[in-house]
Amino acid sequence: MRIEKFEVNPFQENCYIVSDETNEGVVIDCGAFYNEERKAIVEYVRDNGITLKHLLATHAHIDHNFGNNTIYEEFGLKPEVFTEDEYMMSRLPHQALMFCNYKLDYDMPPVGRFLKEGDTISFGQHSLSIIPTPGHTKGSVFYYCKEENVAFSGDTLFRMSIGRTDFEQGSFKDIMESLKSLPKKMDGETVILPGHGPKTTLKFEMDNNPYFK
Repeated sequence: MRIEKFEVNPFQENCYIVSDETNEGVVIDCGAFYNEERKAIVEYVRDNGITLKHLLATHAHIDHNFGNNTIYEEFGLKPEVFTEDEYMMSRLPHQALMFCNYKLDYDMPPVGRFLKEGDTISFGQHSLSIIPTPGHTKGSVFYYCKEENVAFSGDTLFRMSIGRTDFEQGSFKDIMESLKSLPKKMDGETVILPGHGPKTTLKFEMDNNPYFK
């Protein structure tokens, strides 16, 4: 499985293009804001002959969704997000104003699919399962590829830290419960690819992250 990371927008958010030998793939958290960021993602997909099958959001914050319109316009994909974040997806323009003092001058595409626990995201020879991890938002999730031992954690888990819980619909209690559940759902050697910052592993975080203590 090929994973290409693009660090985008003023929040240095990690957007991932994931594909395999079939050249089918998915976009996870397209937060591309500046034109050059959007162009780089589109060119990577086209230059590598990737057929995108899904546009996924780990959660419904604006810094992870700024570029959804570009993926929709260029490849015809609407975002998919966990059902518990339906309200927050409807608030993306408001979030842009609140967090960035920026009035969106383009329309966000409608959500194409509200995901539920137990749903599977398929592309090529691979699939991603959905692990609900509420706390940063109500609908935060991990996208977990068991066969590759990789999980995309959004803003739930970072290297040596966790996502903020003081935003609208955040909950410190919920995020702590989410962290507690992770060792039961994935191997300790699972590589964690977060929404901001460098990659890590679940075992490293369990041993070193103060929020696991």
